[in-house]
Amino acid sequence: MSDTPFGFGLPPEEPENGDEGKKKDPAGGGQGSGGNPFGANPFGFGGLPGMGGAGGADNPFAAMFGSLNPNDLGAAFQQLGQMLSYEGGPVNWDMAKQIARQVVAQGTADGTKDASVGPAEKSAVEEAVRLADLWLDQVTSLPSGAGTAVAWSRAEWVEATLPAWQQLVDPVAERVGSAMGDVLPQEMQAMAGPLIGMMRSMGGAMFGQQIGQAVGALAGEVVGSTDVGLPLGPAGRAALLPLNIAAFGKDLGVPSDEVRLYLALREAAHQRLFAHVPWLRAHLFGAVEGYARGIKVDTSKLEEAVGQLDPTHPEQLQEALQQGMFQPEDTPEQKAALARLETALALVEGWVDAVVHEAAKSRLTSADALRETLRRRRATGGPAEQTFATLIGLELRPRRLRDAARLWASLTDARGVDGRDGLWEHPDMLPTATDLDDPDGFVHREHLDFSELDKMLGEAAKGEGTEDGDDEK
Repeated sequence: MSDTPFGFGLPPEEPENGDEGKKKDPAGGGQGSGGNPFGANPFGFGGLPGMGGAGGADNPFAAMFGSLNPNDLGAAFQQLGQMLSYEGGPVNWDMAKQIARQVVAQGTADGTKDASVGPAEKSAVEEAVRLADLWLDQVTSLPSGAGTAVAWSRAEWVEATLPAWQQLVDPVAERVGSAMGDVLPQEMQAMAGPLIGMMRSMGGAMFGQQIGQAVGALAGEVVGSTDVGLPLGPAGRAALLPLNIAAFGKDLGVPSDEVRLYLALREAAHQRLFAHVPWLRAHLFGAVEGYARGIKVDTSKLEEAVGQLDPTHPEQLQEALQQGMFQPEDTPEQKAALARLETALALVEGWVDAVVHEAAKSRLTSADALRETLRRRRATGGPAEQTFATLIGLELRPRRLRDAARLWASLTDARGVDGRDGLWEHPDMLPTATDLDDPDGFVHREHLDFSELDKMLGEAAKGEGTEDGDDEK
């Protein structure tokens, strides 16, 4: 902790040598100078207009807030007020949405700007998903899961997927919010009630800002609603982003229709799995939450951030979040949670990879090339995915995608499509991480038929009920 309680600095003192002391800082940017005592950026908000330079000495507001004009000053106070007055959950999701929309509006690094989807693009997506579902009917026993097919802009992807991100991020953010109060000495916590509340509000805002940045950046990379292996969009809605699909296929040397159709196959396959395996969504999100519960906050980093916390520089906490302060605990429970999550992601992506390849290999000349491109893309992740790894301490990657795809293909050869897809009936029937090491052993192993077991248990329970009724008579 810093010597000054909570890191709040004392008011700047007059320099001992009067005017000579002021001249040492001609930029007017340091404390004790005649310039901006808070630095050129009073609240640490990047990107606000007019926050760059110091103001003239004859302008008292410029002396405090640099060259802000009244409108900019009002915006800065408004944003600070939003940060300090936030009383919601661990993440300020209103701010996250606002930041994400701003990032999307700025466009991607290649200069591509977001745009509304036109009728021709919508029609092309709908036709691609319809054809994809016809092809998938022949390679999987799971029926179509896409009630509708939609073409989204990047902004529409942000709006549609934020509820899922909230479910993913809130458990980790909650731990940070609690830890922010815990790093204060016990004797000071009673005295610092309002301050702790302010810190948590600022933490929620900083998390919201960082999540908004990441979601906005990810919106410029994704091609559908299931790119990270999780169902991020509304149930039953297959979604593709035409603008990002065009960017994805730009340098592949593959006809755009083939690229769109292959990505539609992947999206439609994910939708089938999540629609007709009712326990799968809860299983995946529960695994993420279980992993999050086992994450410990690096209190030394957090204590340093809180100890230096200056209400005029909230970006300090933002920088601490960017650097990452989460460490998985080295416990059997945490290792099991991580293994369960990584295996589940690998099984989902491996199944999609296998069935899509089976559907596309004889119909699309570039099926093999597109398959390998998508595999590498999922294995490496993009910049936005790295940001989420920093923020929530977790990489949403199917590390063993190739192993899982080989296992599903072997199951298809050994048991047929129905036998392969029947394993999704119950989570206990699925392969484990150990089975990915020995796919042949799993493929030829006898498995319990859980549907028959459930039937037997139901009949047994019914019989006991009848006997109890006879006894009452």
